[in-house]
Amino acid sequence: MSRGLMTWCWIAVALAVLAAVQLEAQDRPTLRKDADTTQQGDVQLPPEEDAGAVPKQYSFNPLQSKKEVTVGEFYLKKGDARAAAGRFREATKWNDGNADAWLHLAEADEKNKDLKEARDAYQKYLQLAPDAKNASEVRKKLEKLKG
Repeated sequence: MSRGLMTWCWIAVALAVLAAVQLEAQDRPTLRKDADTTQQGDVQLPPEEDAGAVPKQYSFNPLQSKKEVTVGEFYLKKGDARAAAGRFREATKWNDGNADAWLHLAEADEKNKDLKEARDAYQKYLQLAPDAKNASEVRKKLEKLKG
């Protein structure tokens, strides 16, 4: 392997590790100093030890939404429509106005035979992008799902 290619490989690995560390840091609960915390020595403990039990809070984050769509598209290409639907659903929570996320979610739900969810997602897509190039095609799909 040439030195240049090897260097690029190491750079790609370093970027992947950095991205993973940043994602992990986002998911880590923050320690707060308020009425909901317990004091043990100098350490403030969150009220719930299991971070998975605390509901995830979403705020408008179009970059995270776009990342979720990209990962969802990867899962769709691999044939895992269930995982893809989960990622697209996450994308819509980060940015409710992401029309691509709603369209992909509808397609994934349709593949998963979750027709009610697919109808709802197609309707939301058409609400956000009524003049899209594929709007007539989406309307036809929606009619088939209703019928």
